[in-house]
Order: sequence, then C-alpha cells, then structure tokens
Amino acid sequence: MIVEKGGMFMTNSGFNTLKPGNNYSAQELDSFVSTKDVLLLSNNGSQLFTEPDREYKVTQEFEGFFEHSSQDGEKYYREKKAYVVEKA
Repeated sequence: MIVEKGGMFMTNSGFNTLKPGNNYSAQELDSFVSTKDVLLLSNNGSQLFTEPDREYKVTQEFEGFFEHSSQDGEKYYREKKAYVVEKA
C-alpha cells in the first residue's frame, strides 16, 4: 500500500521518493538516502546531516546523470535518481 504523507510517498518499508517543492528535515533525508540508491546534491556542503531538524527544500529531481570515469576517461550516463536540495 502506498500513502502520500507530506510529499513523501510511503510504503511499508519507508518512503520511495522525494517531491520537488516540498521540505524535508535532514533526519528524513538521511533515512531516505540510507535505504535508497539515490544521489543528493546540497548547497550546504558537507553539513547536510549535522543538524537533524534543519529543513531542506527539494528543488529539482533527475532520472540520472553523466559521470566521468577516472579509470578509462569515458563519460557514462547513470540511471540513478538525483535530487537537488537547498536550505529552507
């Protein structure tokens, strides 16, 4: 069963996605990335998870991204959800 709760789509094992335009606490984001294979990009540097109650707004969502391989010098498209979050 899937239920929407505050912009998060919840299942029995936690939420499956983040919704652009909604705010989430650092603690919620920490839990999300701990259980999902996703990428978070933040304008808060390495301090994203230092204040569990700080709110972040999801501003963009992507289905994947390009990355450069240091091993062979090639660029590869990775089909992996990526979210941009900013301090709210």
